[in-house]
Amino acid sequence: MNSIKKERQQIFNDVYSNIIPKRVPIDISFSLEVVAGYAGLNVKDVLWNPTLIESTVMELAQKVFSDTCILGGIPRIPSSTQAMGSINSVMSSKGFMQHPNVVGLLEDEYDMFIEDPYACIIETILPRLYKEMNISIYGPRSLFAALQGMNAKNEFLSKFETVRGKLIQKFGYYERPRGASSGVYACMDFLSDNIRSFTGICLDIKKRPEKILAANEALYPYNYKVGLPTVIHREGEVFIPLHMPPFMREKDFEKLWWPTFKRQLVDYASLGIHTRIFCEGNWMRYLEYLQDLPSNTRIQFEYGDPKTIKRKLGNKFILIGLFPISILTHFSKQQCIDETKKFLDIMAPGGNYIFTFDKIPLTYSDINLENLIAVSETVREYGVYDNAGQKAGSQFNKNDYKHSNSPPFTSKYYRTWEEYKKLFPETPDSARTIVENLENDILKFVYKLLL
Repeated sequence: MNSIKKERQQIFNDVYSNIIPKRVPIDISFSLEVVAGYAGLNVKDVLWNPTLIESTVMELAQKVFSDTCILGGIPRIPSSTQAMGSINSVMSSKGFMQHPNVVGLLEDEYDMFIEDPYACIIETILPRLYKEMNISIYGPRSLFAALQGMNAKNEFLSKFETVRGKLIQKFGYYERPRGASSGVYACMDFLSDNIRSFTGICLDIKKRPEKILAANEALYPYNYKVGLPTVIHREGEVFIPLHMPPFMREKDFEKLWWPTFKRQLVDYASLGIHTRIFCEGNWMRYLEYLQDLPSNTRIQFEYGDPKTIKRKLGNKFILIGLFPISILTHFSKQQCIDETKKFLDIMAPGGNYIFTFDKIPLTYSDINLENLIAVSETVREYGVYDNAGQKAGSQFNKNDYKHSNSPPFTSKYYRTWEEYKKLFPETPDSARTIVENLENDILKFVYKLLL
């Protein structure tokens, strides 16, 4: 096991260091819903107690080869969202957590949001989307709801990470350095999701684009701060799923969506922080924009032409994804093997590629396990480089990027260390990290309630 663990560590280290690895890294993972389907368990039970799938996911790990842990995709957590009375994350009759098209901010409330996004979220948006947190209705009990939501989330994640930890220990999966990874949204995607909703933001693009621009600018310091990882490391990354651009006209994308997004990636790059973006939908018309992002950005695609993407982006960036998961259920085993080889012939040459599917399966019926095993083994055996150790792509240098020095995050509900010291002057300086972590934990918890 130590040998395969070392191999996995080395191939990812090589990819992130612009070196052609021994073979193509494989990143395959299953959600709790998929594992529950394989085990014949009720999804509802598993979403309340992820330890129920421990033996099953161990069995799957024996069958499916992956260099990264096969248990991934942290779900919306019903024990947490229901404690807070969520209407933006609700469980269906079949046990799946659904995300309705809800509105947290009304069209005439933009100015309130622009003045202080964090305060607006706390005072106006959360009470609409999480009914139990509405203090005007539930009074002091709204405090209990928030506490229960946080405790339930932490308890679930502790159980989930315990199962993942056992898998990593037993199978020697690749791990990023602790604290070197985080997640955030693009500013306009965050604004469009649970705040204005998809339909609301589409109307705003036509009727009040200047408000969107101002809201993005106001949101940027908060968004930037939430995305900062605790540790800066070459193998770490800020994960950003990208939603809106495939539904936008290019001129609106260029004016409204792109500026704050690119700024955030450049600001992170200037600090030595890498970003992994997931281009949901079809991004073929935006490839020229992506070419302007910092070197070694990890770009995962859902749809698109592999040959064009590899030719235009394969030298500067680390490419991920694109292999259609639908092949698993529509092709024979031999056809899956053949398609995998054809795909690798396009994406593997020159390095800078990590194999994964175009999307994570939602249910067990989305995969044919025998075919999936054949695909992963084909990548492992066929995706071997005969020029391992050679340079791959362009080198990243944080000095090539200049930080925008946007205004720091402030809010009437965010207390800095200096403000804390004024209130409690006897607090020793050694407590600063504890105080700041407590404040930032709330900051991130509030943000993630809107994802």
